[in-house]
Amino acid sequence: MSPKDAQLQALVAPIAGDLARMREVIADALASDAPAVSDMTDHIGRFRGKQLRGALVLLSGHARAATTKAGTVDPELPIVAAIVELIHLATLVHDDVLDGADKRRRVASVNRRWDNQVAVLLGDLLYSRAFHLSTTLRSPLASQLLSTITQEICAGEIEQAAGRYDFEMPLDVYERVATAKTGALYGAACELGFRYPDGSEFDGAGMRAFGREIGLAFQIVDDLIDLSGNEEAAGKSIGTDVEDGKVTFAVLHAYQNADAATRAHVRDAYTLPGLDGEPGGRLARLREVCDLEPGCARARQRAAELVGTARGRLERLPEGPWREALFTLSEFVLERRW
Repeated sequence: MSPKDAQLQALVAPIAGDLARMREVIADALASDAPAVSDMTDHIGRFRGKQLRGALVLLSGHARAATTKAGTVDPELPIVAAIVELIHLATLVHDDVLDGADKRRRVASVNRRWDNQVAVLLGDLLYSRAFHLSTTLRSPLASQLLSTITQEICAGEIEQAAGRYDFEMPLDVYERVATAKTGALYGAACELGFRYPDGSEFDGAGMRAFGREIGLAFQIVDDLIDLSGNEEAAGKSIGTDVEDGKVTFAVLHAYQNADAATRAHVRDAYTLPGLDGEPGGRLARLREVCDLEPGCARARQRAAELVGTARGRLERLPEGPWREALFTLSEFVLERRW
């Protein structure tokens, strides 16, 4: 275990019981009497990562309890956290289809082990189970908020697909799309944790903004991993953005600050036929023809700016372990290599 992983475990230790309950709910939701479905859900059970979104629901709930002096969080909050994680899991299965990824968390992606058709259906099943679970809660808040957020996620994915090979895309447009496809669920996790079950608006907007900002930072870092990381450390396929024509923050910055010849070489790295069969594929060609480091440096700086802004929003919370936990957790968004 790395020092950062050990620090993260210590960070979430106060919510260990709630996390254990969340995982029980997820396991129950993934269970199936159909052998084919059970085989697939057993497989994706190995995709479990840091479960940051579920942890954010629970930490935000404890922050609310400290703010309102309620003492304890609502007993349904681990179920809310499980619903958020199930929606995230569905997006991972669908993302691997869209990206043509072969590996996820060091195991074969669903589309690789089975095929794209099965992966799409499994992702749909996960969405439906998440929303069915939300209907069992006594408050409709989770259903209402997450139904809106999943629409935003899907719209973000559509916009990203429509913007492939758009090297002139303004960086603020990239950020808007990335916030929709990734930051929105982070924002929902923090907002639900803070507002569930009664829908209190006290600083719900602030917590939503906190989550969306660290979620956008997460996506920028994720794009950097795909661009400059290595598959062994990441535990998943890399270079899929370039293969799929997705022009991410670092590439946009590098391209828009390059001379005409370099811009042409970048476009060729993305579009010339035959590169898929070369060693390293299109990503290797892109690294060869363009100095990506200035773009990567600006992307890292932008992610740090977003996290800094997000942390400032926590100042309204009372001092204590829950505010500190949310503050510290944001460090993992910047420092992750997986």
